[in-house]
Parts: sequence; C-alpha cells; structure tokens
Amino acid sequence: MARQKRQAPTPPTPESPAPDGESPPASLWERLDQPAPAPRATLTPKKIAAAAVRLADTEGIDAVTMRRLAAELGVAPMAAYRYVSGKSDLLDLMTDTVYADLELPRDLKSWRDVLRAGALRTREIVLNHPWLTQISSPQSLRTLTPNRLAAAERSLASLDGLGLDIDAMMAVVGTVNSYVHGAVSSEVAHQLLMVSEGWTTNDDLRIALAPQMTYLMSTGRYPTYRRYTHEATRKDDPLWRFETGLDSVLDGVAARFGI
Repeated sequence: MARQKRQAPTPPTPESPAPDGESPPASLWERLDQPAPAPRATLTPKKIAAAAVRLADTEGIDAVTMRRLAAELGVAPMAAYRYVSGKSDLLDLMTDTVYADLELPRDLKSWRDVLRAGALRTREIVLNHPWLTQISSPQSLRTLTPNRLAAAERSLASLDGLGLDIDAMMAVVGTVNSYVHGAVSSEVAHQLLMVSEGWTTNDDLRIALAPQMTYLMSTGRYPTYRRYTHEATRKDDPLWRFETGLDSVLDGVAARFGI
C-alpha cells in the first residue's frame, strides 16, 4: 500500500492564528505604536532612525551596525534594542523614515498625475539615499512600512472608480513601481561605479570604455547602437530618460485600460 504524502502545515496569515494557538510576535510597527517604555527615555525610534540614515548616507549601508549606531547616539550598545530587535528592524525603520518624504501635492486630480508625481518623487528619494537599492531583494520585498503602505494606498486610490477591478489596479501600481525601481537602480549603479573608479564626468567613463567600444563597433554587428553613439544628444540627461520611460509606461496603461 502506497504511503500517503504528508501535507505541509498551512503557514499562519493575518486572518488565522499561529500553530498550536501561539500568537505571532508583534511587528515593529505594533511595538512602536505602544507607549514609550519610560517617560525619562531620551532615546526614541525617530532619533535612532535619523542617526542610522545619516550614517548610511555618508558612509554607506555597510557602516550601519548596532554597535556603530550606539556610538553615534552616545548610548550603551544595547540601548537601541529597546526599540529594534536587530539589523532587520533597523533597516525597516530607516526605510520608513526616508519614505516619509514621499508626500505629494494634494491638488493632484487624475490617476496619471498621482502615479507620475509619486514616481518622480521616489526617484529623488532613492538618489538622495542610494543605499535603498543596496538592501538585499528579500529585505526590500518584506519591508512593509507605514509610509510605503501609505504611498501604495494613495496610488491604488487614484485608480479606484475607473472601472478596473482591484487586481488590475494593483497590477498597474506594481508595473509603475517596477519601472521606477529598475530605472533608478541603474542610475545609482552608474553613480557608484563613477565614485569607485574616481571618474568625475561621463566623459571619463567613455574614455575608459573607449578601447572596448571601438573594437565592438568596428565589427559592424551593432549598426543601430553605433548610430546611437554618434547621434544621441541626451546621453547625459538621466531625468529626461527616466521621464520618457515613465510616460511610455503610463501611456501603455491608459491605452490598455482606456482610462
């Protein structure tokens, strides 16, 4: 008689309790919504986040450790653990802090205006805090923070009432976000390469790549790319390139759904 395959237990969801009746641990945001541990406490989540963001902006994300953060704040190494349980919580808190700047004008009317303004503002935030692109993908995917969720809510709400079902609405928001993430990550990678090689202008980059480019173009295999190298006038205009790509995505959404 064949052995019956044992079914894996269903993981807990927000609507179902953890196995064996155990409550899942409180999230960072639930803990931070609780009253401060003591009225006399001088260390706050806001101070912790500000110091960590400042450190990451000036020295890079690898410089942000709990011990280094404590030194920056002038507190005991274990003090920050009253608010964050470790590096993962700290990265979440940092991400939420910088995304607090993702405020948009209140007079935006159309879905397109909202998504376009949000994309441009997100680009500014990431370029100001390039370490956001260096956080590993699993961390980025699991970083569900109040300010990021507020941005998603605003984007979804701008599409509500236009005849799209909720799945299509989320697909549109996700598509725009994917474009923004990919485009801005490329910009940041370009900047980091320039810094690491000591190049100060894009001409420095072109000079460094000239031997490879000259040979490859001489093969005759890439005629359209060769035309780009000789005729393009916006090679050093990343904002134009970003906006052109963004408008192409938004045009596609408008055409696909007739909105």
